Amino acid sequence: MRIAMISEQASPLPTAAAGAQQRHVADLSTALAAAGHDVRVYTRRDAPGLPGVVPMGEGVHVVHVPAGPPRALPPERMLSHMGDFAQWLRTEWREADWVPEVAHAHFWTSGLAAVTAARRVGIPVVQSFHELGGAAGGAARDGPSRNGYERALGRAVDRVVAQSHDEARGLVRIGVPRTQLTVVPAGVDSERFTPEGPAAERDPERTRILSVGPLVERKGHGDVIQAMRYVPGAEYVVVGGPPADRLATDPQAKRLRALAEHYRVADRVRLVGGVPGAEMPGWYRSADLLVAAPWHEQSALASLEAMACGLPVIGTAVGGLNETVVDGLTGDLVPARDPRALGGALRRLVNDKVRRFAYATAALDRARQAYSWKRVASQLGSVYLTVAGRRSGEAIA
Repeated sequence: MRIAMISEQASPLPTAAAGAQQRHVADLSTALAAAGHDVRVYTRRDAPGLPGVVPMGEGVHVVHVPAGPPRALPPERMLSHMGDFAQWLRTEWREADWVPEVAHAHFWTSGLAAVTAARRVGIPVVQSFHELGGAAGGAARDGPSRNGYERALGRAVDRVVAQSHDEARGLVRIGVPRTQLTVVPAGVDSERFTPEGPAAERDPERTRILSVGPLVERKGHGDVIQAMRYVPGAEYVVVGGPPADRLATDPQAKRLRALAEHYRVADRVRLVGGVPGAEMPGWYRSADLLVAAPWHEQSALASLEAMACGLPVIGTAVGGLNETVVDGLTGDLVPARDPRALGGALRRLVNDKVRRFAYATAALDRARQAYSWKRVASQLGSVYLTVAGRRSGEAIA
């Protein structure tokens, strides 16, 4: 099957610090190709001199769409260029030899471009939001119209794929019909993320607590820093945010360092910055446990990657973490924005090596069995076949 991935702001090509959506699109595309599909990923050209088409492994090609200036843009600047993005797609699909049988859009702005282009050429559209504007402050960042666009998109596309039941409930709350929804969790590359292999350097005398993700406030790194008061002797390492050479001037990094100084744990808090995706397995392997303490969260990718590397997870009981982490089996869940409860959970697990081992064993098994990309690709392949078949039937009728 010919599948177009529309990912205007998250190229799947390797970068210095690929984000969760980039890794999701890359791994999903690779898994679909391994299942026999022909995949093209359409992403906005964000640098001059990029080739029009770049092969990304067998069965996957990345197409750079000339929409807007050829430089990186913040998410809030993307919307104004989606008309040009859609026009280019429409022309390409009308005139080129390769025409997709289904388009899968990632993020709301990609969805707007996909629906606008696909309607004119009769291609069904599947939508993944990854993050809703009403959660995590997205609406404030992207303008008051984002929620309206998301609601309209949820009704206009042929199918919406949510990554968790919590996300599905959020979509229903904004007005997306339940009949439009299918829940398919994100996957994890269990061949790359494994307990075996090289690990980042660490102090063997200190328990390492790891967090992965951008340094924005809603990710809860500040809550973990406060919680470290209750875990004497352990170190807290954060991987994510800008590259290491830009941390000194980054406002969020400054905020976290000031917080660590205030709570007198600065000597046990380390901000690593963003690292290349190839280095991430080693960072997980270097840790004793992962903590994920967001206030709102749809994606639980870091938790999945950690579990695949044999790490137990302490998480906040929000979003996809409620489904990824089995409380009392693969880790522990605590209320969001509660540093005292978080600190207590961390202290108990740090001090109980037997329970850490039991959690780690169960986490590894769960990641491999329930979240393999092969399984995810099979589930999404069925969604694609359903919407493509429905659209063909409508055309015949």
